[in-house]
Order: sequence, then C-alpha cells, then structure tokens
Amino acid sequence: MVCAALRFPAGRFHATPWGRHVNEGAPEWPPSPWRFLRSLLAVWRMRSSDVSEEQARPVFAALASPPDFKLPPATLGHTRHYMRWYKKGPQDQTLVFDAFVCVARDSDVLVSWPRADLDSQQRALLARLLDQLGYLGRAESWCEARLIDSKAGMEGVNSRPLDHGEAPASNEELVRVLCLDPDTAFLNEHVRATSGRKRPVYDPEWNLAIETAQLHAEKWSDPPGSRWVTYVRPSDCFHVRSGLSKLRPPKPSMQVARYALDSTVLPLATATLPVAEKARSALMARMPRDGDQRRPSRIFSGKDVEGRPLVGHGHAYFLPTDEDGDGRLDHLTIFAKDGFGEGEARAIDHLRVLRPRGNEPEIRLLLLGIAQENQFQVPPLGPAETWVSATPFIATRHPKKNGLRRDPPELLQDSEKFVAATLEEELERLHQRWGVPIPDVEPLLDETGVFRICPSQWKEGATGPRRRAIEFKRFRSRKSPDDGGRRRSGFFKLHFPEPVRGPISLGHSAHFGMGLFLPEAKIAR
Repeated sequence: MVCAALRFPAGRFHATPWGRHVNEGAPEWPPSPWRFLRSLLAVWRMRSSDVSEEQARPVFAALASPPDFKLPPATLGHTRHYMRWYKKGPQDQTLVFDAFVCVARDSDVLVSWPRADLDSQQRALLARLLDQLGYLGRAESWCEARLIDSKAGMEGVNSRPLDHGEAPASNEELVRVLCLDPDTAFLNEHVRATSGRKRPVYDPEWNLAIETAQLHAEKWSDPPGSRWVTYVRPSDCFHVRSGLSKLRPPKPSMQVARYALDSTVLPLATATLPVAEKARSALMARMPRDGDQRRPSRIFSGKDVEGRPLVGHGHAYFLPTDEDGDGRLDHLTIFAKDGFGEGEARAIDHLRVLRPRGNEPEIRLLLLGIAQENQFQVPPLGPAETWVSATPFIATRHPKKNGLRRDPPELLQDSEKFVAATLEEELERLHQRWGVPIPDVEPLLDETGVFRICPSQWKEGATGPRRRAIEFKRFRSRKSPDDGGRRRSGFFKLHFPEPVRGPISLGHSAHFGMGLFLPEAKIAR
C-alpha cells in the first residue's frame, strides 16, 4: 500500500475537470489521478532527469490503479474578472469565472493506493518526486506533497471508486473522475512520430505524457491512456456546517507582547539570537499543563501537533532590540500574525525572568503590554518608509554552483551581490504573502566595501559602535546542526515607496531576531 498527503498552502485547489469549461464553475474534487500522475511525470523530467525510465516506470505503473481519498472539509469559492481578448476591438473584454475548492491551509488530502507495492528504492524515488511538486492544477494552486505512513490512508476514506453493481450510500453522491488506463497509459501509439504527421518529441514515449495542445489539435474527446471512473464522495462535501472549524483562523485579538529588559549587565546587541531563543524556551516552559505534560504551542514552537513546520509565517517572532543606541538589548517584542491563544497569553503574563547560561547574569522582564498589532507604536512595528538593518540579514540559501537553477557568475564571485539577491527574493515572498510593496535595496558598506552597521548612515549626529555581521552570534542552539554562522550575511537599508508597518524580519533565523530591520528615524537617538 502507498499513501501520499497533499496540502494546499494557499487554501485553494484550482482545477477544471477534463471536458468542462472554466466558466461552468465546476471545480474538480477529488483531484483526478490523471492530473496528479502527469504532474509527477513533469517533476521527474524537469527536476529529476538523472532518474532513468527503467527506474521511474515501475513507480508510475504501481500508481495506475484508481486510488482512495480522504477529503478534508471544504467549500466552494470563485472569482470573476474581465480579460481583454480583442475579438471585436481593442476595448473588447470577456468575463472569466474562476471556481476553486477552499480547504484549510493546514489540512491534508490523503491519497492511498491499496494494491500498490513498491520496494525501498521505489518509495524513495516517489518521496523525492512528491517533495519537488510545487503545484497541482493551475499554477496558483500551490501544493506541498509528501509520502506518509501507509496506515494513515486506511482511516476515514470518504471518496473511492464505486465497485461494479454497488449502489452509493444515502450520504454519498456520484462523481466522474479521470484516471489512468493501466493497459494503454504507457503505450506510445499516440505520441510516437509517424510519417506525414508532425508531433512533439516525447520523453518518455507514453500516452500519459501527451501534451494538451496536441489533444486539442487532434480533437480528442478524452486523452489516450485515460479512462473515466465513477467515484463516490460525501454528498455534503462542500456544505458549511455549524460548529465546523473555520477554513481560515479567526482574526486574532492579541498579536503583540512587549517587554522591557533589566539586568546587572544587559546583553550586547550581538547576542540577539541567544536572547530570542531563551525567550522562546521560557514561554514554552510556562504553557499551562494538561495532566503531567505541558500543552504544546504551535504559535511559540512554529510546528503543528505532528512536529511539521508551519507555513505562512503566522507564528511568533521573538525580536530583542537595542532602542536607546547604547549597543545593549533593552526591549523584547513578540509578534504573532495568527495571534496568541489563551495559553500563550497566560505564559506571556507569567514570564518574569530569563535564566542565565554559565556565568551570565539573569535578565528580568517587565511586561509593558499585550495588544493588537495596530495598537502598538513601537520601533519594530513602524510605520516608516525607510528601514535599516539592526541585525545581519542571513541568506536563506547557499550559492548554487551547479544544476539548471545555478546562480550567474557575478553572484557566485561577489558575496555582496549574492546576499542582496537573496534579500530581494525574500522581499518578493513578503510581497506575495502580506502585500508589502517592493522596496529599493541599498547595501550598507564601509569605506573598504565590507558590510558594517554605521550609525552615521542612520541619522546625522548618531553615535555607537561600528559592527560587522561576523560579530553577531548566528548559530542556533538546537539538536539538529545549524549553519547560520557559515551562511553569507550583510546589512541593508530598504526604501519603500510608501510607509509600511513591521515587523520586517527576513532570512535565516528571522523568527529569532536575525534579519531585523527598524525604522531609520527610530534607531538613532
């Protein structure tokens, strides 16, 4: 048995069933196995071309039978927009009706093939292909796929092929699903070039690989190598139930907690990351108990109940800051876009001290307030048009010297350009995630061309130490190795076209104060 889990981080699955027009508003559900395996085939040829056809074919053949599904709660949604098509003139427009299935961002569509049997190498190849799958259906239908334990696919199946002669239950409805025909999907009579007919060159020469443009050009009613299978699914699969957990989390009431720090000797600003880690550990240790165990916190830990990292960056950022410009940390701001629950709010209220390591003095904390994001006017939250690095931005990846997506020579040879390029990648993700406008990026370099925080670049008359990125502690203290100190890093100034609100914390270890930017007018006193 083989089981896979599909998750849609955008909360939407965009796909129109074969033979239907997009303006009919009939989205595909469950996702068709024909579409899914064609996507895996594309991933194989585009991203894993080192895998031979002899290695890949047994994996695809094992998944050719119609699978079972466990569909999560869902609803239907749609958008309407007018698109220019110039049929009657330059101002002519046509209405496009885009229907999609809405699912919770953290819920999974489970797919299981009860009769599939793969050896360890074939399972490893399938896991590799699933991990590289970026979307399923339309390009905006982002997808995260993974191979899971086989037992998970056996529990709660609610959409399956209808056996011959079987009648659906009273709470089920019938739906046609496009699947593979195991007898013809891997043949080549419709993809092999023949005399007198121009066809694309296919690799592999499978009917499964045939291009949609060719199907339309040759006026195929159904793709060769496919077959329609009658499935059952819950008749209320798109019904919004009273008491059902919301597909999107409710708007949080409390998103920001603010502390003042006090100590015999306050920690240096270069110790931002260790102080942030201490704060996170201390808050998780103060979560209310359920029996003998602490209640887990997805907001503080950044992981779900199964230990998987959360997507969307809605969990807590721990942001120690030096706001009086003396080179030592004096405040701690905790920001969570998804908001604090009752347990997190109680832990925040009970946090009084961060225990030292070794001979370090303890850090006492005074809670200044806990409120909504727009109720605080503090440096990490802005708003401002110009933001300056308070801690080094650490690149989210290493230079890519090989492969199809390798970096150009100018980035490989120039560290400053590479770090700036990865920062621009992060800013593009920030724009897509929260709609923050794209700023102009200005590296902060000293007279020798080295990244350095220079107070004179913040505000005229400011004083303070000149620091390089290497002076900051950039390795996290955790069981799995962390390479933050070996990644390229630097300081920058961001010029936005309009005032934006923070916090702006980007790059590696961003949730622990690295890559933190502060408003220019707020840094220097």
